[in-house]
Amino acid sequence: MEPQRVTMIRHTLSGIPQHALPPGYSIRWYRPGDRETWLRIHALAEKEVPTSAAIYEAQFAADEPERARRQAFLLDPLGGEIGTASAWFNADHHGMPFGRVHWVAIAPAHQGKGLAKPLLAAICHRLIEIGHDRAYLTTWSNKLPAIHLYLAFGFEPEIRAEEERQAWKSILDRISGLKRA
Repeated sequence: MEPQRVTMIRHTLSGIPQHALPPGYSIRWYRPGDRETWLRIHALAEKEVPTSAAIYEAQFAADEPERARRQAFLLDPLGGEIGTASAWFNADHHGMPFGRVHWVAIAPAHQGKGLAKPLLAAICHRLIEIGHDRAYLTTWSNKLPAIHLYLAFGFEPEIRAEEERQAWKSILDRISGLKRA
């Protein structure tokens, strides 16, 4: 079955959990020139979803001050950038303004080290700081660890059509199977 793009929604950002980064790791926000850093991290982390400078510009067309408020970079203990995520926005998600958890990626060599929860928490808290009270995200149906994380953070499947209902049934069955294994 081909991966499908799926949407998850959190109707309120209240109650976002806090998660501390492991010792030595830190988060910094966008600085001029970070487009290349973002591209490098995504090239390492995403073999199935192509990225390019054109995609970056299309997705993050806001000016640099907006990127500086919204785009995070995860740093290893030596200060190297090893992950990224954005506290982005959509003024018209089904007719309403929403914050958006956007383009989350951690380099494979650093996955499984307890970094995803603190990165996601930082992004959600930044959305709140900026003034958003709800958020959504999109991901792919084959990204089960990411979906499991988003569910644990209170994001729910957004189901608006029968095709989405079927996709989510399959996803949730597979996640349930992983938990039992």
